[in-house]
Amino acid sequence: MATDSVKQDPSVLAARLNRAADTAAASDLDALLISPGSDLRYLLGAGGESHERLTCLVLPADGPPTLVLPKLEELGFADVPLAELGIEVVTWVDGQDPHAIVADLAGRGGEPRRLAVADAMPALHVLPLRAALPDTEQVLAGRVLRELRMRKDAAEIAALRKAGAAIDRVHARMAEFLKPGRTEAEVGADITAAILEEGHTEAAFVIVGSGPNGASPHHDVSDRVIERGDVVVVDIGGPVPEGYNSDCTRTYVVGEPAQADVRETYAVLEAAQRAAVQAVRPGATAESIDAAAREPIAAAGFGEFFVHRTGHGIGLDVHEEPYIVGGNAIELEPGMAFSVEPGIYQPGKWGARIEDIVIVTEDGVESVNNQPHELVVLPA
Repeated sequence: MATDSVKQDPSVLAARLNRAADTAAASDLDALLISPGSDLRYLLGAGGESHERLTCLVLPADGPPTLVLPKLEELGFADVPLAELGIEVVTWVDGQDPHAIVADLAGRGGEPRRLAVADAMPALHVLPLRAALPDTEQVLAGRVLRELRMRKDAAEIAALRKAGAAIDRVHARMAEFLKPGRTEAEVGADITAAILEEGHTEAAFVIVGSGPNGASPHHDVSDRVIERGDVVVVDIGGPVPEGYNSDCTRTYVVGEPAQADVRETYAVLEAAQRAAVQAVRPGATAESIDAAAREPIAAAGFGEFFVHRTGHGIGLDVHEEPYIVGGNAIELEPGMAFSVEPGIYQPGKWGARIEDIVIVTEDGVESVNNQPHELVVLPA
C-alpha cells in the first residue's frame, strides 16, 4: 500500500495533522476520514491507492488520530513515523467489518454529528460508512484540506521547482522527437521515455496534438502522421519522487508554418500568457488572472477559441485548488502554485497553448518553467 511513500520530516507531518485537526474543529466537524490518495500522502507521506479493503485515517478534531488498515497492509506503512506522530494503528482481517471500526472510532463510541470524508474516497467505502452512521451528516474533506494544501511550504516549493526543471529538460529535447513522417504516437512514446530519463517517476500525461488535432485541448496521441508545416501542441507532465507534479505546454511548428495566420495569432497568445503571469501577486484574485489572459485574446477576435479556464492549482495532484477561472474571487497568497495556460483553438485548422507553473511569492511571482515561450520552429 505505502511502498511508494517518501520519507518526510516528522515535524512537518505533525504540523500538518495539527492544522488539519484545528481546521476541522473550526469547521464544526467531529473528524476527518482520509482514505489513500493525495490527502493521505499530504498528511502522512504515505502513498498507495484505495481498493476494496478499507484503509482510513480517522483524524478527530479533538483527540489522537487512528489509522485503520488491513493487517496484510501493515508492513507497507513501516516507513511512516506513526508512533512518532502519536497515531494509533488498528488492523483488521478479512471477515471483520472495517467500516464499523471506523464508525466507532469517529464517534468515540457515540454517534458523531458531522464527518468529512476524503473527496476521492470510493463509493464502496462511503456508502457503508453512511449505513453505519445513518444520522451523521457527511461532507467532503476537501473544503478543509484545501486550506492547507493550497499554500505550499518550502519543501513543497522545492519539489515543484525540481519538477519544473525536469519537464523543461524534456521540452528542450523536442527536436529529437518531433519530425515529419512520424506519428503522434511514436513521438509520444519517445517523450514518455524522456520524462522518465529526466527525473520523473512516471509520465502522468502526454499530449501531442499536431495540425487540426491541436485544436482539441485534451487530445492525447493518435496515428496521425506529422507533416511539414504542422503546428504541434505538446502538453506533458508527471510526478518527481517527492510526489509533486510538473505540467508544461509548449507549441512547436515543424519547419515553416503551412498556414499564413500562425505567427500573428500565436503572438496574441504569447502576449496574453505573459500578461497573465505578470498579473500574479499576493492579493490579486484568481479571476483577475483569468481576465488578464482572456482580455487580449478576446480583443484580437479569438475569444470564442479560448475554451477553458486559465489555470489550475498543482502539487500532489496535477489538478487541485486554486482554480484560475472567472467567478473565483479567492485572493492569491504566497505559496500558492498553479498553471497559467491560455490557448487558442481553431477547429479543423490548428491550435496553440502556452503553459507555465507559477508560484506566488511575497511580492510577485516565480515561474518554475523557463523554456522559451515563442513559437519554436523545429528543423524539417
